[in-house]
Amino acid sequence: MPRFITKNKEEIGLSPDALVFRGEQKVDYVGLRIIDFDSNNMEDNVISTVKEALKYRDKDTVTWLNVDGLHNVELMREISQVFELEPIVLADVMNTHARPKVQEYDNCIFMSIKMLQQDDASDEINVETLSIIMTKSVIISFQEKKGDVFEPVRDRIRKQKKRIRNGGTDYLGYALLDIVIDNYIYVLSTLGEKIEALEEKLIANPKHTIIEEINADKQELNFIRKNIKPARDMILTLSKIESELINDSTELHIKELQDNIHHAIESSDSYREILSDQLNIYHTTISSKLNDIMKFLTIFSVIFIPLTFIAGIYGTNFEFVPELKYRYSYFIMWAVMIVLTIGMLIYFRRKNWF
Repeated sequence: MPRFITKNKEEIGLSPDALVFRGEQKVDYVGLRIIDFDSNNMEDNVISTVKEALKYRDKDTVTWLNVDGLHNVELMREISQVFELEPIVLADVMNTHARPKVQEYDNCIFMSIKMLQQDDASDEINVETLSIIMTKSVIISFQEKKGDVFEPVRDRIRKQKKRIRNGGTDYLGYALLDIVIDNYIYVLSTLGEKIEALEEKLIANPKHTIIEEINADKQELNFIRKNIKPARDMILTLSKIESELINDSTELHIKELQDNIHHAIESSDSYREILSDQLNIYHTTISSKLNDIMKFLTIFSVIFIPLTFIAGIYGTNFEFVPELKYRYSYFIMWAVMIVLTIGMLIYFRRKNWF
């Protein structure tokens, strides 16, 4: 499956507000979890239908509905009806191939961003689309699969942290985006450790396998940059929105998001330059070794060329050659040739010439 751009032929010509799932289904069943809280009280429940969240819609509390799984069209239509959202908003949610963006509507703000996570077991970088719909009292987050990436935010709510418990949906939205961008920096730092360790190996012993590792790291870095750069544009657009749904105090935190995403971009640029330098160092080192090998072989050839020249003129056609009448001369000659060949191969191998 392509990691950079995906488009199915069946999607061409569809209406922008058509509720059609565009992406890879990553869960069998859609999970719904609702957290409702204010400064004093909190409810945390797993629900089976969207209608169970209807009672929270008009409350003065902050309601966070998290949806794991995007493929259920009927459920998306029900969310649109219960929370009075335009169908095009849910259509954007179901399009996991779309570029991250921010869009302001009459009663909500829609945000989408790519979320990166590091698989500690396989070191593979997984990506999924996170969509957030923010209204005055309700925030709905959509994930492609179930995960615990937002557990630190839930933990802050449980522990009655004043800032998040007294804040509105705008601050909760900021907290979710902050988790995503922190993961960007974590994934980059993990890859950066591999790149820096590779540089030490490159200087100590530039083997042929190192070029494969450099190319693999470069491919991973390009994949990360492909997801982070649009996120920077998305955060910049969010900071420019003048909406009643975003309080002045939260605007300051959004500025912090800008700083963090810029830090991530700068880090990726630095690692990209390091990888380019590593490629140059590798090729320079290999060229230098090749020059040393050629120098050695040239000296070796210069010594034996005149000897070969003399042997070519006179040959060994002398009247008295002691070894000619020795019974095992032929076998001794082959033994000397084989030992000489093996010895030279061992010497070249120890010099890492092949």
